[in-house]
Amino acid sequence: MGKKIAVGILLTGILVIIAAVALRAGGKFLARPETISEGGQEPVVQERQEEESVVQEEETIVQESEPVAAEPEKSEEELLQEQIEATLANMTLEEKVAQLFVVTPEALTGYETVTAAGDATREAIQAYPVGGLIYFQKNLQSPGQVKEMLANTRLYYKEAGCPAPFLSVDEEGGSVSRIAKQSAFGAERMPDMRVIGENGNLKEANRVGTVIGSYLSELGFNLDFAPVADVLTNSENEVVKKRSFGSDPELVAEMSMAVAWGLESQGVYASLKHYPGHGATKSDSHKGYAYTDKTLEELLDAELIPFQKGIEEGIQFIMVAHICVPTITEESIPCSLSKQMITEVLREQLGYEGIVITDALNMGAISQEYSAQEASKKALEAGVDLLLMPADFTSAYEGILTAVESGEITEERIDASVRRILRAKYNKSFFPSHPIG
Repeated sequence: MGKKIAVGILLTGILVIIAAVALRAGGKFLARPETISEGGQEPVVQERQEEESVVQEEETIVQESEPVAAEPEKSEEELLQEQIEATLANMTLEEKVAQLFVVTPEALTGYETVTAAGDATREAIQAYPVGGLIYFQKNLQSPGQVKEMLANTRLYYKEAGCPAPFLSVDEEGGSVSRIAKQSAFGAERMPDMRVIGENGNLKEANRVGTVIGSYLSELGFNLDFAPVADVLTNSENEVVKKRSFGSDPELVAEMSMAVAWGLESQGVYASLKHYPGHGATKSDSHKGYAYTDKTLEELLDAELIPFQKGIEEGIQFIMVAHICVPTITEESIPCSLSKQMITEVLREQLGYEGIVITDALNMGAISQEYSAQEASKKALEAGVDLLLMPADFTSAYEGILTAVESGEITEERIDASVRRILRAKYNKSFFPSHPIG
């Protein structure tokens, strides 16, 4: 009996010892036997690290599974604005001022007649990367010659790291046809716009613009100073008599835009001219002073209707005439230099946001009264963006630089025009291969 009691006590003691060891191990022998290290020791730190790693992995999985809100895509307008501002920020004042001019290749290079673009053109572009060039019949000899000249010119702008140039021409059809008049080009010769207007066929007007735009684009041009949007309200007018679609403002508006969209369908910018309407004058501003005594209300009822329609339909270029409207401006100042006619009427009242370009500044109405510097400064102060053919390009260019440096014209004013110019140049429909030079 005593032995049995002793054996029982011994067994009980052994069980107590085993239980104590088990308690000391926190029951982990049974719960996680795989975590015991060699030698029977418990790797507590290792286990905690493993647990933390598992938690982190779980958190990562949760994070990856949660949908991440994508940034909204930028609109075309936002991207365009970024391009414009980035380009503007990298331009020097000299480059900005050069962008304000459209000149002949002769004015740019100093050569008497230019029919090719070589080293002289390359060097001139590096010195004066003007906004654009305008070509006349003497510059245009054959399709191959024109294509090479314009292609080289675009290349030199690209090499200089400058915005691509407006390569422009006056190709209205009829009597003003720098290219179609020359048999070497084999282009369809269009009748005067007066004939198109008399027929009243909008499809034919659109075809005229499309055909002209097609051969201009093929040669390398991207801007045509056409169509004539003047309403022939003065029967004695000889300046645009054959070039105008007629005396009916609504017809002229429809015909002008039909031609304009024909041109632009081929990647050639159209430019409505000559704001506020040369058809109301008798004299020729090429030779000297020309005016109309019409009031603004009278112009709004007739001459301004085609321009208003163009603005409503998104035309990008409007050319301003050198005619005077003393009844409106109360002084004999050409509209091209009048802040009232450009900023107040054209921009603010009619709502135009596109590019304003002057008629040629070497015409008698300007050159007989103003120096190239004075005319260019007045035009910019009036709200013009592009200065066409000043009588002395270098003088006009230096004059604008001096005016900005002296504070007479602010750099912000220059920037406003350059932004409009760059907006047109970033349009890939018109600059498909190289929108920014």
